[in-house]
Amino acid sequence: MNLDKKPKRSLVMEEGISVRRMVKLGEPFIWLAGAASALVLFMILLLLAIVVFEGTSFFWPRDVQKFSLKDGSVMAGVIRDRERYEEKDDNGKVLSVTPRIQLMTANRDLTSKDFVWVDESDVVKRERPADVLYVERREWGPLIGWASSLEAEGQAYAADSAGFDRRLQKGIKEGAKRWKALHHLENEEVGRINFEIERIRLKLRQASAEEKSALDAETALWQSRYTTVTGQIQALRSEDERFKVTFKSAEGAEKTLAFSQLVRVLEPNRMGFFGKAGAYLSRVVEFIFGEPRESNTEGGVFPAIFGTVMMTLLMSLLVVPFGVVAALYLREYAKQGPLVSVVRIAVNNLAGVPSIVFGVFGLGFFVYGLGSSIDRIFFAEALPTPTYGTGGILWASLTLALLTVPVVVVATEEALAFVPKGLRDGSLACGATKWQTIRHVVLPSAAPGILTGMILAMARGAGEVAPLMITGVVKLAPNLPFDTRFPFMHLDRKFMHLGFHIYDVGFQSPNVEAAMPMVYTTTLLLIAVVVGLNLAAMVIRNRLRNRYRTSGF
Repeated sequence: MNLDKKPKRSLVMEEGISVRRMVKLGEPFIWLAGAASALVLFMILLLLAIVVFEGTSFFWPRDVQKFSLKDGSVMAGVIRDRERYEEKDDNGKVLSVTPRIQLMTANRDLTSKDFVWVDESDVVKRERPADVLYVERREWGPLIGWASSLEAEGQAYAADSAGFDRRLQKGIKEGAKRWKALHHLENEEVGRINFEIERIRLKLRQASAEEKSALDAETALWQSRYTTVTGQIQALRSEDERFKVTFKSAEGAEKTLAFSQLVRVLEPNRMGFFGKAGAYLSRVVEFIFGEPRESNTEGGVFPAIFGTVMMTLLMSLLVVPFGVVAALYLREYAKQGPLVSVVRIAVNNLAGVPSIVFGVFGLGFFVYGLGSSIDRIFFAEALPTPTYGTGGILWASLTLALLTVPVVVVATEEALAFVPKGLRDGSLACGATKWQTIRHVVLPSAAPGILTGMILAMARGAGEVAPLMITGVVKLAPNLPFDTRFPFMHLDRKFMHLGFHIYDVGFQSPNVEAAMPMVYTTTLLLIAVVVGLNLAAMVIRNRLRNRYRTSGF
């Protein structure tokens, strides 16, 4: 009996020793950390998959269906969602479960609702009419219905007349040309004239009597130009009123639109794969290079893309020199001691300060402090209207530079520490000074690590929103920070940002259902922009790494 129990005891003891040894070596914690990392990676990939699917599928034209309901009403729309609606009593007990569908009926200006829920039990008949149209407009969102007639140069054409479809497509193309001409005159020409008149007005405040006469003559020329441009605008508007098309909804309501108000007219139920693919590409191009419309829930986001990229590049140009100089001083020149240690701790702690705190600091120091001083010294004639004493892309970039400078300082210090001591000693032994050694040996060798810090700073700065909301970002910017007018780069202008665009569309839009697809597409685009900027920096870093292989990286 004792002989039989002995091996069992020794086995238990060995197992206990093995478990204690594993705990002592930290193996369970290693497995736990690995499992947690795998779970986090899975959640990130799942989130990216949802964003990619929702963001890319939004542009694909969907079929329009026509529903006849029990109450005799008729509606047409695109199915956007399905669910099982549970009706409960006061105690939370489920009384009934009703399958229903969410239908985007569009026609917001006709029915005041563009999304409705329909119980599938109320549907009597479901059709896919081949001639139904999905009309994308510049205002009031899409329209779903049928074309009933059109008017061109005072002559009316019914929908069943010969060549109606050809006239409709021709009218849409000509209307797009008129809209582009109107947009150019109203935004660029009138804007340029107003800019020049305002510039002359500010000069008149400090001009002498002789200068005033010349400036008055110049003002008269610009006002004459303004009269000419407004006449051209009026002529285009009058011409536009002669080309109209009337649509009829499934409920029987009619809507007459000028051709210039139409973006595109699709027949999704007749379109094949290649036709829908062409419409898909057209929508993607419009989204990337077009301007927003309908409270930013439709159209393009090019101003936001431009503002995001320009702000990120400005931030990088500002943060890298400052961060590198600070790291050089701490690593190469400062006497190591308690004071330098405190400075390093403070720099590291700055990375943990909430971003909104940096925004408040940027508003107080840059906008109200530095900006107001610049206005008093250089733009006194424009006061009380602020030039730099209000939010702008320069102050937003400086604020984000302060936010990300700890990342650059820490990464640069690590890069400088990795430069082999033999390189420094060899340079000094050849007669080079310390600054020559740093400039020609240390910095080139540490460049890959410095660029790593810049990449991390760009990744964080490009996605920040809270500091920008109070230092220069706006919902809609009428002018880009860069244009053809001198001095070309207008750092005092407000700008749009993809991150703020996501916040504004997702949480400030009055029509959540219509805005949700734009949230996914803009999120996907922001990820693509950040990845693109980082990849460009990585390519430069890898080339420097291959050039200076002795740097230890």
